[in-house]
Amino acid sequence: MEKIRQILGEGWSITFICVIVGFILSTEFRQEEEIETVPPNQKIEELSTEILKIKSERDEFKKKFLMLQEEFDISPEELVTMEDLRVKAGLTALEGSGVIVRMDDSNISARIGENPNLYVIHDEDILRIINELRAAGAEAISINGQRLIATSEIRCAGPTLSVNNVRSAPPFEIIAIGDKNSLANSIKMRGGVEDALKVWGIQIDVKSVENVYIPPYSGNFRHVFARVVEEKNL
Repeated sequence: MEKIRQILGEGWSITFICVIVGFILSTEFRQEEEIETVPPNQKIEELSTEILKIKSERDEFKKKFLMLQEEFDISPEELVTMEDLRVKAGLTALEGSGVIVRMDDSNISARIGENPNLYVIHDEDILRIINELRAAGAEAISINGQRLIATSEIRCAGPTLSVNNVRSAPPFEIIAIGDKNSLANSIKMRGGVEDALKVWGIQIDVKSVENVYIPPYSGNFRHVFARVVEEKNL
């Protein structure tokens, strides 16, 4: 795992490796495709030159890939593990079945003497929704296009909501990937969060869908005080 942490810190190298692998596969396909679609009147010399050029590019990228793999001592199994870690860290876009939860402030006017804040959405209301979705097995969640990760904050910022230090105002759209029925039921169950919010007229709509899209986390990772150390027995 220490090795993987170090590799993850070299984001550019992982990206470069993926580009190299993709190029190798695409050039193999290009070779076969160009051979099959060559016009009868094309000169054999031109075709041979093009094929040699593609092979040379492929070999060069293979060489660079092997050099990087040797430099970082990356095995195929570790490459798979790193991609899994990127998914769990929220660094990749995801698609899958899930739910779309749309929320808006109450359309009921506060009565005389009542606190008007009871009729608007607060960060704690969003957090209740998020907690229920996570408890129901949500694999990825976004709020108004902001991917939630371990360090994401959800807090009121005046009349707006701040997620990943990006402010947005109602209505809020929460998207979660997972078992769509379980996710929907976690919000809509009797006496649950939806019933509690609707007491104050908070508008909430839960829709199960076959496919939703959640973007990757687009913020920065900064570790000013933390540093990687060997695991200790506490």
